Parts: sequence; C-alpha cells; structure tokens
Amino acid sequence: MKKLISIQCLLAVSMMATAQVKTPVKEFNLSGPYAVSAPFAIDTVDVNGKKFDPTSMMGSIALTSKSDGKFDGCVLPSLKDSKSVGLLTFYVNNADYIKGKVEVKGPKHSKLFIDGVEAGGDIKLAPEHHTFTVQYLAEPNDTDSIKVCFDAPKAIPYTLDTRHPYMVHDLTDGKRVRGISLSADGQLVALSYQTTARGGNSTWSYELRDAKTQRLITTLASNPRWMPKSIACLVDEKEGDKRSLYKVDPKTGVRTLFAYDIPEGSYVLAPNEDYLIFYMEEEGPKEDKEVFEVLEMDDRQPGWRKRNYLAKYDIKTGITQRITFGTKGEYLGDISQDGNKLLVVSNRSRLVKRPTTVSDIFTIDAKTLKVDTLLCGAEFLGNCCFSPDGSQVLFTGNPEAFNRIGCQLPASVTPSMTENELFLFDIATKKVTPLTKDFDPSIESVDWNWADGQIYFSAEDRDYVNMFVLNPKNGKISKLPVSGDYAYRYNMAAHAPVIGYLSYKTMEPASAYVYDLKSKKNHTLFDGVKALGDAEIGTCQDWNFTNSKGDTVYGRLYLPKDFDATKKYPMIVYYYGGCSPVSRYFESPYAPQYWNSLGYVAYILQPSGATGFGQEWASRHVNTAGRGPAEDIIEGTKKICEAHPFINANKIGCMGASYGGFMTQYLQTQTDIFAAAVSHAGIANHTSYWGEGYWGYNYSEVSMANSYPWSHRQLYVDQSPLFNADKIHTPLLLLHGNADTNVPLIESLQMFTALKLLGCEVSLVEVEGENHHILDYSKKEKWLATQMAWFQKWLKDDPSWWDALYPKKHL
Repeated sequence: MKKLISIQCLLAVSMMATAQVKTPVKEFNLSGPYAVSAPFAIDTVDVNGKKFDPTSMMGSIALTSKSDGKFDGCVLPSLKDSKSVGLLTFYVNNADYIKGKVEVKGPKHSKLFIDGVEAGGDIKLAPEHHTFTVQYLAEPNDTDSIKVCFDAPKAIPYTLDTRHPYMVHDLTDGKRVRGISLSADGQLVALSYQTTARGGNSTWSYELRDAKTQRLITTLASNPRWMPKSIACLVDEKEGDKRSLYKVDPKTGVRTLFAYDIPEGSYVLAPNEDYLIFYMEEEGPKEDKEVFEVLEMDDRQPGWRKRNYLAKYDIKTGITQRITFGTKGEYLGDISQDGNKLLVVSNRSRLVKRPTTVSDIFTIDAKTLKVDTLLCGAEFLGNCCFSPDGSQVLFTGNPEAFNRIGCQLPASVTPSMTENELFLFDIATKKVTPLTKDFDPSIESVDWNWADGQIYFSAEDRDYVNMFVLNPKNGKISKLPVSGDYAYRYNMAAHAPVIGYLSYKTMEPASAYVYDLKSKKNHTLFDGVKALGDAEIGTCQDWNFTNSKGDTVYGRLYLPKDFDATKKYPMIVYYYGGCSPVSRYFESPYAPQYWNSLGYVAYILQPSGATGFGQEWASRHVNTAGRGPAEDIIEGTKKICEAHPFINANKIGCMGASYGGFMTQYLQTQTDIFAAAVSHAGIANHTSYWGEGYWGYNYSEVSMANSYPWSHRQLYVDQSPLFNADKIHTPLLLLHGNADTNVPLIESLQMFTALKLLGCEVSLVEVEGENHHILDYSKKEKWLATQMAWFQKWLKDDPSWWDALYPKKHL
C-alpha cells in the first residue's frame, strides 16, 4: 500500500513539474496605425510566378517606431479610408530560461518578432530584456480583434516599460567612452567612443571639445595625436609608397606637411619637435618549419626572435639614421624635455640564478649619439622617465628593485613582483631614493609633469584605483580629488596643469572628466550613466570582516534592484584572478550587476595576496600556492552567510578565471560549502603549468619565487588541485579557450579526466580559437550564458537553460 501511495505522489509531482501556465497579454504599446498602399499591379504574378502577398506591405514600418500610446482593447485600431499597418509591443524581463509557446490570434495578416527577429509559436528565451512586437495589417474600418497568450511552465512577467534589469547585452552593447587626450596647452580635449550594436558590430567615433567649457567643437575622423609643443596634432597618411605626417590645426583643419618619406613603424615625437624616434624591427634567424630547435621557453612565442632597434628621423633634413644596434633589442624610456637626451632600455632574459628579466639602462645624446650607462643588469624594474630638468630618472619597480631599498619586509620574506613602487635615481651621483616605501597603494601609470614639476600617478588603492600627486622635493604624497572609483586612464597636458581622465563608479560605466589642478575642479565631458540607457541596476555595499588571523579582509556585497530581505537568495562568490584586486571596473565580463538581475546576490572579496593593500598583504600571494587566500575566501563566505539570513547558505556558487580559475578548483579540495563552481582557464597542476604556458615559469617567479618543482614538492604537487581531485564533491564547470597560450587547455583537460574517472559532476566547455580572454562577440555571448546556465542548474535546481545550450546526448 505504501508503495502505491509513493508512486501516486511521484506521478503528482511529475504532473506539477510539467504543468503549463497560460499568460494572456492584455496591454500593448501601440505604434500607428499608419496608412499603406498596395503596389501598382501590372500583372497578377511576379517574376517567379507568385501572387502578391499582402503581408509584404507590413515591411514598410520600422520595428523601432516610437509608441503612440497604449492599447488594451480587443478591436485593433485601423484607418477609415486606407489599408494600415500597426505595431503592438511589450517586453519580457526573465531572470531564468523560459521554454514554451506564444500564440497570436485575430488579425488576418500579422507577424511576431522577438528582439527584431521574426518568430514562430515556439519560444526559447534566455534570461534577457526581450522585445515582443506584433505587426498587423488592417483593412479600412477593420474590426479584427487580437489575442496574445503565452503557454509556459510558469507565468510570463510582461511589461510595457522599457526600463529593465541590467542584462548581458547591457554589458556588451552600447556606447562607451574609451580614450581621452589633451592638447599641449590643455585647452582642447579629444574623446574616443566605441559603440557596439547587437550582434557585435563596433564603430568608433571621435570628438573635439573645449576643456574649460566642455563645448563640442567638432567631430573628428580619427583620434588625434597631439604634438608636445604646438597646439596641433599629427595625421599619418600614405602617398603612393611614401608615408607622410601632416601638422593639422584641429579647429580650422588647416594642414601643413611636417615630415615626408618617414619609415614604417611606431614613433615618438621629441618634445622640441625636431625629430622622431622610431621603433624599428628586424627578423631573427629562421628555423626549419618542420623540425626546429627551441632556444628557451620564450622562443615558443611568435615574434620572440624579432628584435627592436631605435632610429632617428630628423625633421629638418629628412635623414633617418639607426641609433642602437645589437642582439637584445631596445626600447625608448623617455626623451628629455629639451630634446637633448634619450633614455634607452635594453632587456634580456636571465635563465640562471633566479630566472627573470634584467635591464641595462643608458642615456644617449640625441645629436652625437654618445652613450652613458646608468645601470647594468638591473633587476625588477618597470618603466622610466626623465625629470623635467633631465638630471634624474624616475623608475617604477617592485620592492626588490635596487637591492630592496624600497622594501618594508624582512629579508626572509619575498615581496610580490606585481606590487609596484617608485624610485628616484640621480644621474650624477647614482643615488637611489625610494619614494613610496611606506605608501600602501600599488603604482600603475606615472607622469612627471613639465608644467609644475610634480609627479602624478594612478595607483591600486585597495579595490579602488585613485590618482595622487607626489612632490619630488619633500616626498609628500597627496590624493587628488578626482571623480569615480576606478580612474583607469588619464592624460596630462604637456605644458598646462590639466588632467583628462576616464573613471568608473562602482555601479556606472566610465565617465570622462577634465580636472584643473589650479582651480581644483572636475568637469564632466561624458556622463557614463547615459551608457546604461533604460537598464536598471541593484546596489553595492562594502562588507569587510576580520579573519581568524586578525586581518581585515575587504569585500563588497551586491544586491538585486528589487531586493527583498525576507527572501532567500542564492549567492555567487568571486575573487581576484591574478594578483590585482577585483577592482570597481564596471564592464568586467564577471559582472555582479548582471548576476543580480538573474536573481543572485554577489560577494566579491579581496583575499590575502592582492596588490593595493601594502607590501605585506601582497607578499602572501608568494609561495602559498593558494593556501592563505583560500582560507580567507572560505572564512569570508561563511561569515557573510551568518551575517545575512537572506543568503541561502546551501546554494552558494563560486567562480574565477586564470589564477582565480585555479583558486576555484583548489577551493573545492578544501571545502564543501559551495553548491556549484566555475573555473575559466584555471591551473590544475602547478608543475605542468610551470612548463607549458608562454608565461608559465615567468608567472611562477611571481607566485613561487625561488621555488621549483624539484625543490618544493609541497607547493607544486601537494597543493595542485589535480593531485587532490578525489576531495572534490562540488559540481564543477571547466571553461577554456582552446587557443589559450597563457594557461593551456591541458590544465582543464587534466582535471576533467580526473573528475570523470572519479564519477564526479563535471563539465568541460571549450571555446574555439579563443585565447586567455574570450573576445569574439558571439562566442563571448554563449560563454557568458554557459556560466549562468550552470549556476541556474545547480543553484536554482533548474537545468532547462543548460539542457538547451548542451542537450543530452545518448552516447
């Protein structure tokens, strides 16, 4: 008897699971009706013998026509004395995948469009803001009625409001400001924009504005290249087989020939505008294409055997001469303000001792080519530039540079190679002064300004990117009051105290600003809020916790727009993917504002090892193979659940890419708190990655400095996820571009093989032809859908989206 009851219950549950809900659409936005006429018929059939189809007249109205009002009746509006076409529009904002039917009844002639594409009765709607349009043809004084009804597993939430949750195409489409640059006097500012349409077609546009008034002066055909002295820009043109540069007045468009028959390649114009320095390239020795020798790990990289050298083009004479020669290749660090000196850097690989890049730095007289050597075999340095008077050189480098003069840490601790400091080098005395030793933010871009002699720079400041000014005379550092939370690109006027910059706010796309250093005022050139359009986003709040070691671990909690604290929400946890913190960069493909729109709360945290929090915190990335960061992530996830009852602790997912992909795999060997996990381009085996990827052993010098597979088995083997695969119980999705040269596909293949053999829930999805980042528009679209379909399957117990993307195969 019990068995019969059990079977009846199962049947009832099955019927409930497959029951359909009918949703009638009772309101529409109406466009029209608009008068149309049938074409003049010279014959009864066309060239293919087909009779005239009245529905062809419906193509005369654009699907984007604006609404003329609302329609909530039964009889369709028509005209008294003419055939007419009308549009009925409504929207569906679905947070989950929907499979069902939509039925249109009533009009003699009608077409249904979903997101601008003609559709039939069956619908498969990925989570998105969908536009439904019924286009109908009416006769004069027609009395056709209309009924539109959905038939789906649950009620369809339709609306007439164009406002909608922030969805995937809000992330990938639309107009974004991408670049900013200032004329030498700071009076003109050029902006570049990228506009991406649905489907991936991108166009670029450029405009010139007045920096003080923000007034639009003109649109431009291309992004201007400002001259360092003149209030003009350079335009590069090809005339037959000759390459020329024209000097252009950006306001009047007047052009004068500046340089003729210049070499191919990129160039830098000297500050005095007397010459150009070109980056020239020469091929290295060729190998047999079928059987060949690899000289070192980097020799696998395309173009590694090519070498750059520098050449000078004299504007007055038109003479080009080579100014560097050798086997290592050189690049230009800077040109002194008076144009007399070149700062030249030559890098080479060092494969013994500690394998890393070492640098030789020279100054070269621009006229005589006389060389002075500043540094030979310098370690751990980055970019460099002259002081305005040319007597000093400003270097970026990590805390180990210059024999650790800028390092806070004890000799027993290896600092992170990605934590950047500033150093001042005096050319006459060769004395080195650390400028940011006690400054926790990690340096990014630097500019030693000619106008006021101050050093301006951007820096990772915890999970913000802020801008600062440093006085080189007294070492004082001050934060600039720039707008936004992530000042990711800036440009300074050569001879004026003006900065143009782009900056994101935590919950907004990038805006463009000009900051006047004298008046200390910010002026907005482009407001990133415009890029949101009708998309609406949730909220973000800081959520930090104190870990068991007594450290503050910083983080952010993202909540949906219509957040309801009485509900239970699944949560997605995300963490840094290299060494930099997860910044407040709004347009990341790992977008918590998008996850919110699909019904998840999101927790982003900055575990130990992230840069921007000081040298000691960043050093915890080194020689831990993930152990410390993982402990912070696990502890933070548990604590945020304890503090927020609306988080469903049984439905937590985690996701990361690159190092974050490794971390995702490693976490599953340490805990079972996650109900689903996504690892993109993750490292499964430290040892194989060390020898495989283009930057495998180089990155290992960052994460495992002075540690090697033969000397530190506990790091390379014992803490590799692959060698702990039997501890993984979490459903794991492995995503990988199969052309990845940074973290090769074999890393995901190894883990996939292991978990398959162990009988675990695992899926592997490859993205054809993509490297470490998924950039192709259509592939990125499906890649993003794959991530969220996996979470819908395991965090919402709804496999419909996953099954639609990857139908079950009976193999």
